[in-house]
Amino acid sequence: MVSDYFLGLLTMALLEIGKQFVRDLEKAGTLALYVPLEGGYEGRYNRRLQIAGYTTYSITARGLGDLSAYLTGVHGVRPPHLGKKDIGNGAAVGDVYYIPPILTYRLATLPPQSKGLVLWILEGHVLSRQELDYLVLLPSIEPRVKVTVEMGGDRSFNWGSLSDALKSPVT
Repeated sequence: MVSDYFLGLLTMALLEIGKQFVRDLEKAGTLALYVPLEGGYEGRYNRRLQIAGYTTYSITARGLGDLSAYLTGVHGVRPPHLGKKDIGNGAAVGDVYYIPPILTYRLATLPPQSKGLVLWILEGHVLSRQELDYLVLLPSIEPRVKVTVEMGGDRSFNWGSLSDALKSPVT
């Protein structure tokens, strides 16, 4: 009986923390996240966002290239050639394939009842300052988009505005 009571209190605390996370994301537009390295917290907070009415999309920052082209414009990619070379008149490294913008495509396919799209970027510490500045501006360019960027590890799940994190000196 006592364990059910404490389980209920823990559940209420987690729900309240999740509400604060959603409120902070809606206010700031872009959050810098510091998560425990063992993982597990991302799923909990993704569920909080989905319960609040958002659709989430997770990507890794590694290999993104030009963020504005990848997220909001049609962009060309070349698949790895795996040692095979084209002997025709084309480029020796293979043809360019054009793919639709990831963010614009996801926004077009949002359910009607969705509040918007939360772009959850893993390994954000590899992004340059210019790319992070673009992510700060992205919610003002497209108001239905919110961005979370995992900037590093910590002992507990912490977050803050990405613009504030960029202002503070790195130690």
